[in-house]
Amino acid sequence: MVLSGGTKGIGKAIIYEFAKNGADVAFTYNSNEEEAKSIESDLMSQFGIKAKTYKLNILEPNEIVTKVIIRDFSKKKGFYEKFRIRNAIDYPLAGVAVGFYKDNPNKINIVLNAVESKPVLMENYPFCTIEPNIGIVAVPDNRLKRLGKMSKSEQVVGTVIEFVDIAGLVKGASEGEGLGNKFLANINETDAIIHVLRCFDDENITHVDTTINPVRDKEIIDTELQLKDLEMVENRLSKLKKQAVTGKQADALARVKLLEQIQATLEMGKSVRTLNFSDEEQKIVNEFQLLTAKPVLYVCNVDSASVKNGNAYTKAVETFVKDEGAEMILLDAATESDLAEFDDYEEKLMFLEEMGLEEPALNRLITSAYKLLDLQTYFTAGPKEVKAWTFKRGTKAPQAAGIIHSDFEKGFIRAEVIKYDDYVHYGSEQACREAGKIAVEGKDYVVQDGDIMHFRFNV
Repeated sequence: MVLSGGTKGIGKAIIYEFAKNGADVAFTYNSNEEEAKSIESDLMSQFGIKAKTYKLNILEPNEIVTKVIIRDFSKKKGFYEKFRIRNAIDYPLAGVAVGFYKDNPNKINIVLNAVESKPVLMENYPFCTIEPNIGIVAVPDNRLKRLGKMSKSEQVVGTVIEFVDIAGLVKGASEGEGLGNKFLANINETDAIIHVLRCFDDENITHVDTTINPVRDKEIIDTELQLKDLEMVENRLSKLKKQAVTGKQADALARVKLLEQIQATLEMGKSVRTLNFSDEEQKIVNEFQLLTAKPVLYVCNVDSASVKNGNAYTKAVETFVKDEGAEMILLDAATESDLAEFDDYEEKLMFLEEMGLEEPALNRLITSAYKLLDLQTYFTAGPKEVKAWTFKRGTKAPQAAGIIHSDFEKGFIRAEVIKYDDYVHYGSEQACREAGKIAVEGKDYVVQDGDIMHFRFNV
């Protein structure tokens, strides 16, 4: 059965589209009973379908009721197999038909729709996103749940990562084509890039270049970012060379040499992240905020049949990016969109099982992004709260303490550290203490992923 909200425009189109495919139909209407009766009559005469109608005595479709009905219907595996189609329409959440997916195939809106309470616009044309959409996503970590249960804590607080969906990029963006300048300004503020590549065929979903070629799409993005970086490098070089002559900046000559190396790389059509820098050089490069110096994760948006083993498109991408050292994951945006509609955990598990998946691709995407940013997690645990804290790999104990509060870093004395595996093995902090499994570490201790920390400080 398909439930559609409304009897006008898109709502009506949804009803007839599914009726043509043999689905039973139910739909809601507000006050236009005459139109509803007309649709009922048409469905019976054209398709032999007896529609069910529901009158809503409010101005807008009842979102809560509609979502519940959609979720109940979506449990039926056969329904998805028969009617799950890709199409490009914009329609309110309350009126979205079961199995109907609004696709913008080249962007990451699916992530935001999975984590935000309000839908993010997805359309079948370029630049449906103009202003950035932001999603704050909890980082999945089974260790946190286990610690919370073992500590019998009153609350468990996880760590998060922020995704920013920005306007798509087209050829010529470095010179202002499309929303180029706006795009480049937005991407400049991010720490890493997730590049979504369309790797599926569907004649109903348009592509700005008319044909499907993810390698070409990647090259276009790379070229535009490289050209923008080259423009910035040339401007910086011009100023630094003058400063080197006048001696106004002590390290001007070193910066000139570094920028000339970067310039030569960009002129060869290579990204800055392909270069190897010393720690000191990397600090200078970070100051330049070069777009192609940012780490990148490639997300191949595939159809449901290719989500496990990929297809010809994803294999071409894999071959093309192997020298970058970049990570690549497969994701079926349509399935993730369907999955995001479930509020109940058990229902999510049921849906995943029906689709032959072990976990949402969103989890892998979040974990991969976390890894891409070179981030790790330590924990604080007690009866009131178990909490995850994000830190950069290589962070020392005082700086890790400062993530909680600046006073912790200023007055740092020592850190008491329990390894996660030891905590799980012995079952509690007290048991670890009795077994001699609590280490006392000083200012030079490099915090490790999974450490359970207790900081001693004095200010």
